[in-house]
Amino acid sequence: MGRVTTGSAGLLALALATACSASNAAGADEGASPVAAAAATTTVSVLPANQAVNIGTDETVIVAAPGGGTLKSVRVTGPGTTLPGVLSGDATRWRSTRTARPGTTYTVAVTTGDGKQTTSTFTTVKATKSFEIEQLTPHKDNTGLTVGVGMPIMITFDRDITDRVSVERNLYVKASKPVEGAWHWFDDRHVDFRPKTYWPAHTKVRLEARLTGVRGGPGMYGKRDHVLDFKIGREQITKGSTDAHYLTVRRDGKKIRDIPMSAGQGGVWKYYTTSGVHLAMSREPVTVMISPGIGPGSPGYYRMVVYNTVRISNSGEYVHSAPWSVGSQGYSNVSHGCVNISPANASWFIRNTLIGDPIIITGTPRKLEPTNGWGHWQEDWKQWLQWSSIKAGRTEAM
Repeated sequence: MGRVTTGSAGLLALALATACSASNAAGADEGASPVAAAAATTTVSVLPANQAVNIGTDETVIVAAPGGGTLKSVRVTGPGTTLPGVLSGDATRWRSTRTARPGTTYTVAVTTGDGKQTTSTFTTVKATKSFEIEQLTPHKDNTGLTVGVGMPIMITFDRDITDRVSVERNLYVKASKPVEGAWHWFDDRHVDFRPKTYWPAHTKVRLEARLTGVRGGPGMYGKRDHVLDFKIGREQITKGSTDAHYLTVRRDGKKIRDIPMSAGQGGVWKYYTTSGVHLAMSREPVTVMISPGIGPGSPGYYRMVVYNTVRISNSGEYVHSAPWSVGSQGYSNVSHGCVNISPANASWFIRNTLIGDPIIITGTPRKLEPTNGWGHWQEDWKQWLQWSSIKAGRTEAM
């Protein structure tokens, strides 16, 4: 959304000056209505000024009819593009609502209420380079478009973004059940959105990344817009304790399954299962697991084919089938960090899990880092907002 760069006080002064000078020029007699005299000499003011150049793409185009006149129509067009806008309720002002394209000459065509037509032009600043979204999650191929209540919206750009405010304020999230949420920059190429609390079940969500012409840094502007529609499924939250050795799965608040488990054996730090709010990141029928940091021939090396796995971190943690540890499941922790469950339970779990479902593990001294996979919920709301450029807001209604 473009920002208004000329204050209303300035426009008001312009309107008053125009109205006064027009009234004097008309030579209206003392008995004429002041409104009629002003309307008879309706003028139009346009910002940016006629033939202005090097205008920022985020400059708001403002058209006003000072002196008592009204606007009938305003069109702002360039080669192959139209800049949308809104007319005020009293039809005296119009402003653009989107960013313009860089290096483009726009024509502003105005028709007033009394039929007067005026045109002016302006040219936006040229771009030296462009940026766009390189990866957008959820994605129909990787996550499906029905996801769990913990699912963040994750954007990866193809270039470093230095004007974070400009980009972030053009990322619009809409929801059929509006929530409070915020964007969070992990670095100059990655920005993610999550609600303050989990998404309500069965919410329809739309992301509109209105990035065409948006400034991402010096001389760099957005190449195109992106739209993403997805849906939140039923609420399913799995909780597991490494002390109790069980996973409990609740769907829409009702317990639907208890699953005996065996977690990381500890001793060595990497062999602890991380505690915290994990999200289901992938569902893999077959996963080849290789011992981290240990090569072939060294003590502790392994290379195993594992079935029905649900990934929960980037550090190699899964909830997966482990027929070799069934005797320990429900009693003790014997794994290298994964959550071991029986083949039957693993088959059920992978079928009944959506990407983005929360899987919460407690009981170990090793905490899940917010950047380890999708550890977004490891930060409380205050921490999450520290890395937002424009802070929290309500999603728009769909």
